[in-house]
Amino acid sequence: MAIRLGFSSLLALLAAALALPVLASPAPAVDVRDVRLTAGAEGTRVVLDLSGNAQHTLAVLKNPDRVVLDVAGARLARGALASPVAAGAVKQVRIGRRPSGELRIVFDLSRQIRAKSFLAEPNKHSGYRLVIELNGAASAETPVKVEHARPDARNLIIAIDAGHGGEDPGAIGKYGTQEKDVVLAIARAVALRVNDEPGMKAVLTRDGDYFVPLRDRMRRARAHQADLFVSIHADSIRDRSVDGSSVYILSQRGATDEASRWLAERENASDLIGGVSLEDKGNVLASVLLDLSQSASLSASQAAAEHVLHQLNRVGEIRKPQVQQARFVVLKSPDMPSMLVETAYISNPQEELRLRGAVHQAKLAAAIHQGLRAFFYDDPPAGTRVAELAGAGAGTGPAASAGPARPVLATAQADSGG
Repeated sequence: MAIRLGFSSLLALLAAALALPVLASPAPAVDVRDVRLTAGAEGTRVVLDLSGNAQHTLAVLKNPDRVVLDVAGARLARGALASPVAAGAVKQVRIGRRPSGELRIVFDLSRQIRAKSFLAEPNKHSGYRLVIELNGAASAETPVKVEHARPDARNLIIAIDAGHGGEDPGAIGKYGTQEKDVVLAIARAVALRVNDEPGMKAVLTRDGDYFVPLRDRMRRARAHQADLFVSIHADSIRDRSVDGSSVYILSQRGATDEASRWLAERENASDLIGGVSLEDKGNVLASVLLDLSQSASLSASQAAAEHVLHQLNRVGEIRKPQVQQARFVVLKSPDMPSMLVETAYISNPQEELRLRGAVHQAKLAAAIHQGLRAFFYDDPPAGTRVAELAGAGAGTGPAASAGPARPVLATAQADSGG
């Protein structure tokens, strides 16, 4: 028997049909704009640049060894992974979409590893980043919750100083390589790695080919309230066979000279020592305050420089196995731990050619970054995001006024393989 519907019934049916959910997949909530892999002395790091916040799960699987990442409501932007990528422990990267809608990225490995992940919040230089660290041997696959720092915790500031610049080319190698160009490239690479680190922020004293007076470099770092200052150079010597890296901090003689200068000029100085002005202090009190500030700064400088030297020793030759002392002007800020890194001898033709290459520049940048990171991890200063992420609270050692923390990162076992 046929059923006849009136006009009102047809409208009701049409409205009901329009109200039904569309079967097509919902629009992704976040774009994966880039996938970057870098290999360093401590392991392999994967960074996903995201258009916004994203939930994710991470799994370490065996037979074959692989890491499986699922990012909820995400899609891969065009060109984000244009060609197969391999770095460190990662042999290749595979990408697909799960029926439930997550974007799945599988990292095929050459060996067993531990995997940790964390979401880095936007800063002045970068947007959201999902960071995955692959290192060591695989451990028990126990889920760990991601812990976030309090919103009022501050970032650690690391000032990165590329030596020379502009009309001052620095040392020039046999093949015409100029120190100012090489160290700027390395400084920028270090800054990128620091900015990828949750709770850390890099500032460059120069980010182009221009000259900055030595004391202005210190002032720029102090204007940003930097927790640590690292100046990057490439050494030169008449003997072209000499090679290797070295790290310097301020000598005691240099500290004494600088103390005399600050005490003599304190009435006209607008700078502060540890947040305390010397202008209205008597000679004895000003001298004591300055000595305390310098002693703490030199102690932290020594500890930080030792970490960086250790990491440099893992990627190449070390010219001098101990931290050296010198009277470099850029190391003379009394209340800011400082070091100068001679990455290599540009006067050595072999080292000059390596310095020109992006691969060696990346290795040097990774070593410097890892050294700085390890220093702050040993004793994170209270009130910083790094300390909160590490769950370490206040620092207690020489790095407490300038220091990093090892974040509590997320590891999770997925319910299916990739």
